[in-house]
Amino acid sequence: MAGSFLTWEKRLEPSRVMVVIVPVLAVFMALLVGGIFLAATGFSPLKVYQDMLNGVIGSKYGLSETVVKAIPLMLTGLGVSIAFRMLLWNIGAEGQFYMGAFGASWVALTFPHLPAYIMLPAMLVAGVIMGGLWALLPALPRAKWGVNEVITTLMLNYVAILWVDYLVYGPWKDPKGFNFPLTAPFSKAATLPVIAGTRVHLGLVFALVAAILLAITLWRTRWGYEIRVSGESPRAARYAGIKIERNIILVMLLSGALAGLAGMSEVAGITHRLQHGISPGYGYTAIIIAWLAKLHPAAIILVSFFFSGLIVGGYSVQTAGVPAATVSMLQGAILFFVLGGEILTRYRLHFGRKEAK
Repeated sequence: MAGSFLTWEKRLEPSRVMVVIVPVLAVFMALLVGGIFLAATGFSPLKVYQDMLNGVIGSKYGLSETVVKAIPLMLTGLGVSIAFRMLLWNIGAEGQFYMGAFGASWVALTFPHLPAYIMLPAMLVAGVIMGGLWALLPALPRAKWGVNEVITTLMLNYVAILWVDYLVYGPWKDPKGFNFPLTAPFSKAATLPVIAGTRVHLGLVFALVAAILLAITLWRTRWGYEIRVSGESPRAARYAGIKIERNIILVMLLSGALAGLAGMSEVAGITHRLQHGISPGYGYTAIIIAWLAKLHPAAIILVSFFFSGLIVGGYSVQTAGVPAATVSMLQGAILFFVLGGEILTRYRLHFGRKEAK
């Protein structure tokens, strides 16, 4: 008997239409799922989302705080994106962020009398180096022996976080800090300039410049071409003579350095000291941002603002009793639908008919 059937057929190349539609659809579906949970717990989804939006764009403070939260998300998002583009699954941006904050704090606390024109560049270099070196630890075994970097980068997050906790609870603890886990405040020379009347600091310029340089590197340099080829077809890259092992090390160094720069920007621009829980999960949120932005530097900047708006909006609705975990739930749902939607980008449904025998 003749019959009809549906099968998934691999596309010769990813659908450009789906590349645009899937992220938008993922956000919509995440908001829909979030709305169902809110309604089930007695809240009006429309009112909660409206209050979140008002908390972001309803005041100068909300807008400026959205920019402030976007800065570390941009830098960590750019960091993981360059690694992901080469199929290096750097899940360690959170730890690299912490180590960047540690390196910058070491300079600020060890040399408090340095002038700003020496202090800030030294903090920047220290943050970048520490973030890069922390990414180098899993990069070397990955390049030399093929050790899975997902596990090593993830585990090193906890090492970095606990190392910072050891410092702020122990040798670096502020004796005048009323027993809170934080260091002494930095000197004025160790703080980034800000826009008057806001907390928006020079880290925004760091992030925008990093995005531009990354885009130029990827699409205007030979090394960027090697990265893209290695990610799209490692076998073809090896056949073309591209040194995969060397690029693994260099890409992971750059990835960690950008996350370390985010850590430096946070301590020098916002907290002005090292403290417990300095990151609310920027390194993990960066993974979602990178995927939603399809690893494109310009899109990462825009998506970072969207996610920082979710964070700031989430804070604004907590006064109404909405759980803070709502934002984390929405972020997780977005990642779930983005990854699920990848099948529509790479495959299409094929309708066929089975001939009768």
